[in-house]
Amino acid sequence: MREKLQTDFERLLASYLHDPKEENLYGVQQLNKWIMDQKIPPDEVLNHYIETLKKLIPDLHSDVKTSFDLLLEVMVGYGVQYRVDKNIATRHQELEDEIEVAVHLQRTLLPESPPPLKGVDLGVASYASKTMSGDYYNFVQYGDGILGIAIADIIGKGIPAALCMSMIKYSMDDMDHHQPEPSEILQELNTVVERNILPNMFITMVYGVYDSLNHSFRYATAGHEPGFIYRADTDQFEDMDTQGLVLGVTSHVEYPEFQLHLAERDVIILLTDGVTETRFDGEFIERSDFCELARKYLHLPAQEIAEKVYKRIYELSGYQMLDDQTIIVIKRVGKNKL
Repeated sequence: MREKLQTDFERLLASYLHDPKEENLYGVQQLNKWIMDQKIPPDEVLNHYIETLKKLIPDLHSDVKTSFDLLLEVMVGYGVQYRVDKNIATRHQELEDEIEVAVHLQRTLLPESPPPLKGVDLGVASYASKTMSGDYYNFVQYGDGILGIAIADIIGKGIPAALCMSMIKYSMDDMDHHQPEPSEILQELNTVVERNILPNMFITMVYGVYDSLNHSFRYATAGHEPGFIYRADTDQFEDMDTQGLVLGVTSHVEYPEFQLHLAERDVIILLTDGVTETRFDGEFIERSDFCELARKYLHLPAQEIAEKVYKRIYELSGYQMLDDQTIIVIKRVGKNKL
């Protein structure tokens, strides 16, 4: 490699000194590409140039030759930093590749769309504030018109959150054959989380089971943002009851269970705290403001409700998302409609 560099320098420099035309610089451009491909540091390139120049012009003035020592010393320092920067850039690219794999993993953990459920319309909108999200949601089909619905917020971001998300998903998949009791599911998940994640990582969660035969929603919560229940007959929103410690703090935690019954056109909205911690003009959005905003879209299909509520909040925040946001909409539409 060094012999080629020395030979090419001698040929190109001799040609240019003999006939300094612009077309003679084309060979220099090609050599430069080769130097970049070979990752030859600048101080080594300069050293070859100086040696070639001394060879071609042996009677070069001594002061010029001496000045090369100063220039070479400068380039040595530059070359050291060049190598450091190249190593940093290489490591950065490796991290980017790892993150890309983790992002792909995350996407495979989330369902593409809610499953169909007789008499119920389901919608979900989930967006990450950065490359990777700390929000998680899932739907578990138990058969006989019974659907498990989960929404969680992993306190932490990046690759650790993705790994934690995968642990939650596969733990839930392993529970599919169990009787769907929300309180028991959270207890089991708490045991898994408490044993397997770092002490500074926690997970908030709501797990509910919707029975489409009697349109009841039984649920338990683990330190998660309270959702809303909209009652169509009174045109009013109510806060959902919540009680339960976040997952992963300690073992042997009990999670109280709550139950809601939905009449036609009633709506349940589950969400992560990234939604309610959105700032409008420097102030957090009030829960009452969220309800008034959502009310405008409740006549729409569930998926449109979730998407339009998110988009409107994003607009009002000045297009600044400080945290991940997930909204799940469960809308009863009647006995014979999907």
